[in-house]
Amino acid sequence: MTQSPATTRPVTDLAVSLSLSIDGRAVAGAAAPLTVVNPATEAVLAHAPAADTAQLDEAVAAARTAFTTWRARPWEERKAAVLAYADALEARAEDLARLLTAEQGKPLAAARGEVGRALEWARTLAAMELPARTAVDDEVHVARVRHVPIGVVAGIVPWNFPVTLAMWKIAPALLTGNTIVLKPSPFTPLTGLLLGEIARDILPPGVLNVITGDHDLGPALTEHPGIDKIAFTGSTATGRAVMQTAGRDLKRVTLELGGNDAAVILPDADVEAIAPQIFWACFANTSQYCLATKRVYVHADVHERLLNALIDYAATVVVGDGADEATQMGPLQNRAQYERVLALIAQSEAAGHTIVFRGTAHPEQGYFIGPVIVDQPPEDSALVQEEPFGPIVPVLTFTDTEDVLARINASPYGLGGSVWGTDVEAAVQVAERIESGVVWVNEIHRLSPQFPLAGHRASGIGRENGIEGLLEYCNTQVIAVAR
Repeated sequence: MTQSPATTRPVTDLAVSLSLSIDGRAVAGAAAPLTVVNPATEAVLAHAPAADTAQLDEAVAAARTAFTTWRARPWEERKAAVLAYADALEARAEDLARLLTAEQGKPLAAARGEVGRALEWARTLAAMELPARTAVDDEVHVARVRHVPIGVVAGIVPWNFPVTLAMWKIAPALLTGNTIVLKPSPFTPLTGLLLGEIARDILPPGVLNVITGDHDLGPALTEHPGIDKIAFTGSTATGRAVMQTAGRDLKRVTLELGGNDAAVILPDADVEAIAPQIFWACFANTSQYCLATKRVYVHADVHERLLNALIDYAATVVVGDGADEATQMGPLQNRAQYERVLALIAQSEAAGHTIVFRGTAHPEQGYFIGPVIVDQPPEDSALVQEEPFGPIVPVLTFTDTEDVLARINASPYGLGGSVWGTDVEAAVQVAERIESGVVWVNEIHRLSPQFPLAGHRASGIGRENGIEGLLEYCNTQVIAVAR
C-alpha cells in the first residue's frame, strides 16, 4: 500500500538519518560529508555521509561475496526478491517523492511520477524471462545458448532522475543474478541512500550496496578491480572517461549519455493542438533531461502559428519551488548548471538572437530560470549544436525534408527525437530516417520497460530496458553436449 502523506516524516528528519548501505548494514561515512542544498531555496538540506576508499573496497568485497550465492538462486527467487523490494519502496513512496523534490527541485507531482515509474520498471522487468534457445540439435551434439550473470556491477546514477535511473540499474542487475554497488550523484545522494536503507530489510546482505561520495568516488569505483560491469548514465564527456577506464580491464559497459534531440513539425501538423506537448517535450524536468527536445524544426508554413502557440502556453506555466503543489516547473538542480545556462542565455543575447519568450528568473534565492524560447538562431550557433541541459530552446524553420534531415543527422548525438503531423504514414517515413535510438511520432517521452533505449553515436553504448536491457547484464554461454 502506498504511504499516505499523513504518515510521512519531515524531509529534514529523513535526510539527517540516512547512512551508507554496505553488506546489509547501516554504515556511517568515513569521508568528509556531502553538503546537500535545496535548489529552490539554496538552504542546506543535509550533510550526507560519504564513503572513503576503504569503505568502497568493503562495498565491492561484500558484493563479490554475495554474488557467489545470489547468482545460484533461481530466477523465480530473484524475481520474488525484486518484487518484495518494489512493494517496500511503494510503502515509502511519499517519503521518496518528497525527499526527491527537496534535493533535486522537481515539482512534487513529477517526483511522485518518477517514483511510480521506478516501481513499474521493477515489476515489469521482473515479469520477463531471459531467452534461451537450442542452437544445434543433430546426431552429433546438442548446443544450448544461455545467459549468465557478469558479476559485480557499478551503477552510477545522475542527478536529474536519481530514483528512476537507479532502478534502471538495480532491477536488471539483480534479476539477472548480478550484485551491485550503487553510487548516486553527490548533488542528489539522499534518495539513493533511502533506496539502500529500504533494501536492507528485503535483500540478502551485499546484493545491493549504496555508497555516496564526491566526484572522486566515481572514478575510484569504475577503476576498481573487483568491478565487472559499469552501468553509467551521465554526460558524454564523462562517458568517454568511463569507457577509457573500462577498457583497461575490459569491463562490460552500458553508457546512456547526452543528446541533442530534434522535433520535426511537418506542414500538416495541428500546431495549436500540439503546442503544449512540444513545450513539455522541451521543458519537462526544467530541460534537465537527456531526452529533452533541444531543437524544434518547424516547417516555414506553420512556423509563426507554432511560435505564437508556444509563447501563449509558456506564459501560463507556473515556475517555483517544487514543494508547492501548484508548481509546474522547478529550479535548475545545482549552481554550476544554473550559471552555465545563464551564460548560454547571455551568449545568445550578445549574438543578437531573437528571444521571443523569457520566463521569470528569481535571482534572490534558488536556481530558477523560466522557459526561454529563441526564434531562428543560426544553425551553427552553440545553442543549436550543443546540449544546454537547461530551459533554453531554439525554434528553427525548414522547407525541404531532405534539408532538415541532413541538419538533424549532422549532430554527433543520436538519442531520441520526434516527428509531428496528421499524415501518420508520412511522419513515420521521416522518423525512420532520423538517426537516433528512439523516435516518437505524434507523442513524446512515452518510455517503457518493454522496449530498449539505445543511443547512437555519442549518445551511448549498450541498451537499457526490455529484454535487450536485461541481456546487457549477462554473458552469453553455450553448453555443447556430445551425444
